[in-house]
Amino acid sequence: MIADGALGFCLVRKNEGGTLFTLNYGKAVSAGVDPIGKKPFSHFNPGASVLSIAAAGCNFRCQFCDNWMISQDQEVTGKPFPPEDVVKSAKENGCQGLSYTYTDPTIFIEYAYDIAKLAKEAGLFNTFVTNGYMTPEAIKLMAPYLDAVTVDFKGGGDPGFYKSVMCVPDVKPIYEALKEFKLNDIHIEITNLVVPKTGDSMNRISKMAAWIRDYLGKDTPFHLLRFHPEYKMTTTPATSVQDMEHAYMTAKNQGLNYVYIGNVLGHPAENTYCPNCDTALIKRYSFEITQWNLTDEMRCSVCGQYIPIKGKLHQTNQHYPYSLF
Repeated sequence: MIADGALGFCLVRKNEGGTLFTLNYGKAVSAGVDPIGKKPFSHFNPGASVLSIAAAGCNFRCQFCDNWMISQDQEVTGKPFPPEDVVKSAKENGCQGLSYTYTDPTIFIEYAYDIAKLAKEAGLFNTFVTNGYMTPEAIKLMAPYLDAVTVDFKGGGDPGFYKSVMCVPDVKPIYEALKEFKLNDIHIEITNLVVPKTGDSMNRISKMAAWIRDYLGKDTPFHLLRFHPEYKMTTTPATSVQDMEHAYMTAKNQGLNYVYIGNVLGHPAENTYCPNCDTALIKRYSFEITQWNLTDEMRCSVCGQYIPIKGKLHQTNQHYPYSLF
């Protein structure tokens, strides 16, 4: 319960005389144009440009947060950016879609909902980059307008890690949310931040990969992200490349077809490989696609294996990323 005059844990909803007010509606703390690969999405409209937008607040307290300046701020800041202006800006900047990201989109869901509805009418797609800690009702609200979601796990989904490092009481709602996304036919990609010592259990990664295979399907893209020191964990070293490769093989051994290593520039595991003949089909360097070896029907150019890519390849001339304000 939120006391009268007090803020909720997310820092952006306030109880005023028994009515809960949202304080961050229409106030963007970050807006810019990104490649969709930055989210990351590897199997959804590859090469597309997205207008990324965020409002203040978060429902987690990650000690390693990259965006702690906007997610953990005690004061609700932001520049007025009405939904209709967001969509207009996306079109003017040559974007094919929008991404609600940087802070968790559920914390500004009223704002995201209104933008997404207008974006859909304008022929743009909508994507969430989220920690996945949300109710089925929130997903059902967004489902008519939400095309794709990246759900960010940390530390292999270890409940103890979530409690001690992120102030999150339970991980079960995240798994239930993923089931709900799948029921609503929303494209899903999964990330997992591999944190040295406290969140790098290969057993946890193996179990997560098996759960993805069994409940979401073996073709679900699984991105393993290298940890870099940030916020309150600046003394924790970056994850070694050797540990990242161990995590990669651990996930692959559970039968997932599309496992990726992120935050290791130039690594071969940035690429998409055919699960049938092992041909490198999409070569990448960071967020840039450097080579495309798929047919127009999204089939391997060597063996004809179908590769589940939703949408199409977009050829853009954007210079990424750039901020709108």
